[in-house]
Amino acid sequence: MRHALRGIVLLLLLMIVAPAAQTSTVPAAQASAARAPEGEQPVVRVGTEGTYPPFSFHDPRTQQLTGYDIEVIEAVADEAGWRLEFVETQWDAIFPALDAERIDLIANQVSRNDEREAKYGLSDTYTYSHGVIVRRTGDDSIRTLADLKGRTTAQSATSNWAQVARDAGANVEAVEGFAQAAALLAQGRVDAIVNDNIAVLDYLASTGSTDVEIAGNAGGETSEQVLAFRQDDAARLDEANKAITTLRDNGTLREISEKYFKADVSVPDGGDADLSEGREARSTWEVMGSTAWPMFIGLVKVTIPLTAISFAIGLVLALLVALARISSYRILSGLARAFISIIRGTPLLLQLFIVFYGLPQIGLKFDPFTAAVIAFSLNVAGYAAEVVRSAILAVPKGQWEAASTVGLDYRRTLRRIILPQATRTAVPPLSNTLLSLLKDTSLGSVVLLTELFRESQLAAAESNEFLALYTFAGLYYWVICVALSAAQKRLETRLDRYVAT
Repeated sequence: MRHALRGIVLLLLLMIVAPAAQTSTVPAAQASAARAPEGEQPVVRVGTEGTYPPFSFHDPRTQQLTGYDIEVIEAVADEAGWRLEFVETQWDAIFPALDAERIDLIANQVSRNDEREAKYGLSDTYTYSHGVIVRRTGDDSIRTLADLKGRTTAQSATSNWAQVARDAGANVEAVEGFAQAAALLAQGRVDAIVNDNIAVLDYLASTGSTDVEIAGNAGGETSEQVLAFRQDDAARLDEANKAITTLRDNGTLREISEKYFKADVSVPDGGDADLSEGREARSTWEVMGSTAWPMFIGLVKVTIPLTAISFAIGLVLALLVALARISSYRILSGLARAFISIIRGTPLLLQLFIVFYGLPQIGLKFDPFTAAVIAFSLNVAGYAAEVVRSAILAVPKGQWEAASTVGLDYRRTLRRIILPQATRTAVPPLSNTLLSLLKDTSLGSVVLLTELFRESQLAAAESNEFLALYTFAGLYYWVICVALSAAQKRLETRLDRYVAT
């Protein structure tokens, strides 16, 4: 059954994978490097958020990934002889990425717990911290974990702190990161947050916020943070543990910790973290100025190519599905109808997750860009097929009959008579599909793509300038949509030039 399922999926995706094959050359080269002969540095892919200061974030001046966890894993890599490749993604997608072998380890303040111990290979501890409860300033009704019962907290859904909140009886509202959670709390949309004391102290110091405050400790237990590996990657886990031991013994972990926290959080009793100085505050204009170029790069390198390639492939598939849909062969028509029903009846986000995280379980693994192209192309095909079908059926039947009279076969009739007329009818709705696709590419971050919107998220997580940055990202999308709408108008004018008025 498994082989049959694999064959069906391969047949369905064959036309898409071939045109997109060139996009997989970089990951293939990386995989080759990871299997390099002894004596060469193996490539190790590190999963991290990039939106969780002070552990993993982008330096606002250089846009380089930095933070406590980043420097720790870089030191581990130096000791272990690894060459690192950082893969940034949302926290709730980071463990699925590890399971699907999209990354080799996670360096993002992964807390040790029994569930993770049973499923993953966890390294020796490199950070000790404790949880705190954050409330709106002056809300004395929340002091301890017991006060969270029946309240709503904002957490990353799969984080250890989310489970602490659930165990306390809270209703957990899933968010991407702490910055978003703090915004919801300040706006009165949630009642509290449970999170790492260091992350909270960094937020308060760097933003100067007086809207939220620490209510107290989230229990008396100390939280241990570790690197997470797949359970079958025992050799790499052993290398990491040896490196962590060396770094602890030679004082490197202490130096990194004191650089960020003025205390040694790599040991249980290393003192209280001090983040009172925070990170350098910047004005809104400075934030937008430093983010404009990375967002433009994300637009040019990912958003536009992903849109163009997916739409082109999707349009070809849509034509084939539309022709099958109006075919007199019932099996062919039924298959086309089923394809359209499945695509239009399931969320695009679900389709992305199936292609990127699900298909590897039956042996079909694509790099992030190719996986996104596959999902977006199939989605376009499902919707555009009905547009193309209706445009073809809108051509008068007399055109078919006239073509037959002059001796044109089915293929030539389609190419020279029917499709040129159907194109004029299909352009407006297909243009809407293209505009929707451009905006839908903002979902690319869930399959590890750093596109336009992801760049704005990275900057917003570090600066908390949500309104300015998201509005700025919207401006980019709007400008491209205006340009596409202008191109649509010119195309319609051109196609109308032979139409009698």
